Amino acid sequence: MTPDDHVPLPASCGPDSGRVIPVVDRNRCEGKADCVTVCPYDVFEIQSVSREVRSDLSLLGRVKLAVHGGKQAFASGADDCHACGVCVEACPENAISLAPRRSN
Repeated sequence: MTPDDHVPLPASCGPDSGRVIPVVDRNRCEGKADCVTVCPYDVFEIQSVSREVRSDLSLLGRVKLAVHGGKQAFASGADDCHACGVCVEACPENAISLAPRRSN
């Protein structure tokens, strides 16, 4: 996907809107930003990965991170997720899933 690709807004959100949040698998994400491009609710952004997060990665995850510039997708706006699932479908690494929101 490129920033010029037009992605129509989903006709309806999933039944889990408000009950699920997007979760990024740090060992899979390559920071290609497809999720940023397709999300109609601006849930994702590409950020540099902190040392703390980096230390939790597998060897393969650290290698992928280094090859892809030390950046990955983060669901910084997870509270704005409408469970439409377009991010899950768009991710070429299958690094995004929708998981139940933890209650506080």
